[in-house]
Amino acid sequence: MGLWYSTREAVKRAAQINGPDEHPSIDRLLESTSRELERVFNRIFYPLTALKYFPYPSSEGPVNYRYWLGEDLIEVTLLVSGGAIILAADYFKEPVNYGPPYNRIEIDLSSSAYWQSGPTSQRAIEVTGRWGFCENSVAAGALADDYDDAATALDVSDSSLIGVGDLILIEDERMIVNEKTLLSTGVAVDMVGDIAADEAVIAITVDDGTLICQGEVITIDAERMLVEGIVGDVLGVKRAYDGSALAVHLDDALVYAPRTLTVQRGAVGTVAIAHVDTTLISKNVAPGLISELCLAETLYALAQEKGHMALTVGQGEAVREISGKGIADVRKRAEDAYKRTRGPRSI
Repeated sequence: MGLWYSTREAVKRAAQINGPDEHPSIDRLLESTSRELERVFNRIFYPLTALKYFPYPSSEGPVNYRYWLGEDLIEVTLLVSGGAIILAADYFKEPVNYGPPYNRIEIDLSSSAYWQSGPTSQRAIEVTGRWGFCENSVAAGALADDYDDAATALDVSDSSLIGVGDLILIEDERMIVNEKTLLSTGVAVDMVGDIAADEAVIAITVDDGTLICQGEVITIDAERMLVEGIVGDVLGVKRAYDGSALAVHLDDALVYAPRTLTVQRGAVGTVAIAHVDTTLISKNVAPGLISELCLAETLYALAQEKGHMALTVGQGEAVREISGKGIADVRKRAEDAYKRTRGPRSI
């Protein structure tokens, strides 16, 4: 599976889907939608670390100081032409005023550097760096243990900040989140008496509220609860969340949260390395319109599947047509902003 431009959790919230039964369908549609967006927009919206080859001289443009890449470039780590390294001081990434992404590399005319071919024009230029439209990120908690470069189950400090399908960055390594599973928070219920099986009982006292994060979906016994607020050691929760059943919970019952991430290590061209406890985590953030379109297209496809591709949902008097008209507006705005035309000078 690749990274997605929305998450399983976002789809479930938007479609008001409870429980895990539809996870396989959601995951499959997010994967297909994300890859289709890349095909239609002719670009990726995450940083890919890679070495790419280009011919010189190129039939795509004149032989001069400017080389059109025909791809989105974020940063160069090594530039080689005809087997010779071109120093960072001897070239410019353009357009400088609104890149990245950059679509060309220009030799500094005040330098002695120049483009050159090798024994053949094929693969004469080698550009190692990060490719893609953007590498925007936001903070997403921290690791909760030490890990070597082979571990694929990582414990984190806050499960509310990371979703299935996210691309996360820990130091110089990127990882794709494939799944989330429960982990003990180290916190227990600390009530006078038991917690009643009553939706009106929404204040849950625990022995250490600082170890719970607002926005997390905690699990006590088999009941899931959304933590909507925290005051000291008192959690304000929404009971019977995500399709779970109301239940009585005894004092001292343990509190769990989905803080163990199953991840694909060394993703998008990075290398798996060891990490220590409390290392900060960030996650990739695609442009808002791209995330919105991915979510909308996935919801539409999910609704179509439920209607057996008949463009309707519901039964009997509740049946209704799925028009998809709202998606057209989002798609048009996203294409106007981000679609890249094919060709050596595309931007």
